[in-house]
Amino acid sequence: MQQNAFPQGDGLSPSPIRLRVLSLGAGVQSTTLALLAAHGVIGPMPDCAIFADTAWEPQAVYDHLAWLMSPNVLPFPVYVVSAGSLRDNLVQAAAGERWASIPAYTRAVDHRGCASIGMIRRQCTGDYKIDPIRKKVRELVGLTRRRSPPDPVVEQWIGISMDETIRMKPSFERWRVNRWPLIELGMNRRDCLDWLRRHDYPTPPKSACIGCPYHSDAVWRAMRDEDPDAWADAVDVDRLIRSGMRGVRGEVFLHRSAVPLSEVDLSTDTDRGQLDLFANECEGMCGL
Repeated sequence: MQQNAFPQGDGLSPSPIRLRVLSLGAGVQSTTLALLAAHGVIGPMPDCAIFADTAWEPQAVYDHLAWLMSPNVLPFPVYVVSAGSLRDNLVQAAAGERWASIPAYTRAVDHRGCASIGMIRRQCTGDYKIDPIRKKVRELVGLTRRRSPPDPVVEQWIGISMDETIRMKPSFERWRVNRWPLIELGMNRRDCLDWLRRHDYPTPPKSACIGCPYHSDAVWRAMRDEDPDAWADAVDVDRLIRSGMRGVRGEVFLHRSAVPLSEVDLSTDTDRGQLDLFANECEGMCGL
């Protein structure tokens, strides 16, 4: 699919939708959304999907993305875009060579010796996910200049489900309108997993950067126990950013406790000898 490959309208009447694009994170919801479209459950069929690569996803995510992009899975192309390696940029930021920001935790000690924990402003989603997708969408629909149509020409599908409606936000640009097909179908994350199982599709991995500070202890623990390469990488980056980043006061940590990741106590209550009175079944809220 090349630039300007979509109907351009007559330039007289309000601009029709020229491009339907699916934001693909390769997690549970966006995978289900893409496959629902492939089955014709929702429509019209998207023209394409776009995956924004931070170059710091677990290998399981890249393997799953490769499956989605393999022949006879999706009837529309998947574009992969990137603003560079978030990991490499963080290391460079820690060395004072550039600016990069993730919502990492900071620990600072004041003149009285009192420690306080803060959080760095979240900027990575915009820089490494939203902006690269926006740039590719404008390229595909032929909006290469600053001026944009006064009416929507792009419909962007977003894989938000019923259990995360708080994340629904309208587009703030007149040339694009957001759509949430899973909301239209009344599907939550568990419904997505059930649908995937009924159709014999693989369960998607959690889609999130290896060193995302929003990880729960359960996610960090699973990484440590099941993906030692990713865990070693996260520990290494956590160490490298400790001395801080440009414009940030105090030491920087990936874990919310503001303790080095290699030293964090990730044991469960059961591990610590407390009686487990509940099933503790995962409710499926760990990722997209």
